[in-house]
Amino acid sequence: MEEFQHSYRRLCKESGAEPQETVLQQLQELPRGRLDLATQSLTVETCRALGKLLQKEALLTELILSDCMLSEEGATLLLQGLCANTVVRFLDLKGNNLQAAGAEALGQLLRQNKSIQSLTLEWNNLGPWEDAFAAFCGALAGNGALRQLDLRNNQISHKGAEELALALTRNAHLQQLDLRWNSIGLLGGRALVNCLPRNRTLWRLELAGNNVPGDILRAVEQAMDHNQERQTTSRENRARTHVLSKEVQHLQEEKSRQFLDLMETIDKQRKEMARSSRASAACVGQLQEALNERHSIINALKAKLQMAEAALALSEQKAQGLGELLAMAEQEQRSLAQRQAKERRLEQQEAAERESKLLRDLSAANEKHLLLRNQVGGCGARAPGQGLGLKPNWGDRLPAPFLPLTWAGGTHDSSPGRE
Repeated sequence: MEEFQHSYRRLCKESGAEPQETVLQQLQELPRGRLDLATQSLTVETCRALGKLLQKEALLTELILSDCMLSEEGATLLLQGLCANTVVRFLDLKGNNLQAAGAEALGQLLRQNKSIQSLTLEWNNLGPWEDAFAAFCGALAGNGALRQLDLRNNQISHKGAEELALALTRNAHLQQLDLRWNSIGLLGGRALVNCLPRNRTLWRLELAGNNVPGDILRAVEQAMDHNQERQTTSRENRARTHVLSKEVQHLQEEKSRQFLDLMETIDKQRKEMARSSRASAACVGQLQEALNERHSIINALKAKLQMAEAALALSEQKAQGLGELLAMAEQEQRSLAQRQAKERRLEQQEAAERESKLLRDLSAANEKHLLLRNQVGGCGARAPGQGLGLKPNWGDRLPAPFLPLTWAGGTHDSSPGRE
């Protein structure tokens, strides 16, 4: 607040004027962003300073300038300052005798300002200046911020009402318009009634004290009732839409949170998968190395196996050769054994034949020996007394088969090899 006062003093000093104490007092208080200068007589220098302050001031939301008897120049300076203001929502210019210049300045304000929602212009003199008021109405047609407009007691004629009707057909934001105590008349009332079917946002239109017939007033009232019902429905729909929007926003936030949680979970899973992949890659590398080592061992074993198989094949060949040799040796051995057996049988047969022959010879010799013995015994009996020198009888001492035969004059050889 002190900064606002300081700025006001500085601007007044720059213009060579003294600051007004009443204005300083109001600037010091500023309850809830409301500057009330009602019934204060404001000089042109004060209006110029306030206009410059209002271009940048971000604290004021309500500006009350009713019954200040502003001059055309002062009002223009204030309104020019408000053109660039984006904070003021409520502007009261009641009872300031605004005329053509004021209407033009108000038109410029409505074309440039995008924040003022309520404009009170009661007890001014805008209606008689048809061109300026037409410019004001043209600016009103393109304004998208204003919701409430008070034009009571402004000497608005049926032509001014026609300009307002034309503006209302193009304005889709104004909700309340107060035209009481003007000079609209029958023609102006008809023009306003005819524009209402094309305006669905205006739900309050006051026409009392304008010499408007009752049927037109009833038609206006009926149209306002329809628009009010429409506005009520629209507000309910907006409320529902707002609730639904909040629910949708809540759902979106919930989905966003779930999505973020999901993304966080996915990131964790990705990190875990990457870690597992690295571990798996390391394990696969180790397994690959072990597999390569096993392959090397297997290849070495295969080489050894091939060598062993070659050696085995060679051994089998040798064994086959040895087997053949063994078979030949066995065959020869069997042949030899057969020959030997045959020879042995022949020898046994020959030995048996010789033995048989020897036995026959021996038997014949024994018989012959017995015969000779018997003969010798007879000869001894015939000549017992012969003084022959006889040899000792060895026959008594020898076995019978081996007794030698001794004959006088010779000896018989009984060897087995002789016949």
